Amino acid sequence: MASTTLNVFVHGTVTHGPEGPLLVLSGRLDGHDTFLRGNLELAGKLVPVRILTLDDVTVLRPVDHSAAPPAGTRWQGTLHLPHGLRPRTVPPDLQDSAVREGRSLTTLDEAELRYVLTFLSESTTPTIRRARVEAIVSALPMAARSTQ
Repeated sequence: MASTTLNVFVHGTVTHGPEGPLLVLSGRLDGHDTFLRGNLELAGKLVPVRILTLDDVTVLRPVDHSAAPPAGTRWQGTLHLPHGLRPRTVPPDLQDSAVREGRSLTTLDEAELRYVLTFLSESTTPTIRRARVEAIVSALPMAARSTQ
């Protein structure tokens, strides 16, 4: 898949949630995967963000909380969404866990592997990542045992 970037003009207001600042878009961002990462060009700076699309609203959560404007501020910028850049290699923590548990990652087809890697990459804390690795590995079939 070729690597491209989609640029979308967005605007909204800043609010604060329990986990930090949230940039609430004035309209829902349709037609794009939820829980993606992108970069928001805001006031001449690129701000890495996580994209959370809920039923009626899209929210951008800055990775670096200090990059967000103050609560109540109206903002506008360009959201840069990478496409075709999703990693297809199994990270070491997932691979090691599968081997330890005698499970096979090779049985996953391309779509399943893409889903697994996306699910794992959306982990926001080490605890969540470990739990997701455990959930993925527990759902894998047992690896074929070699007879020697």
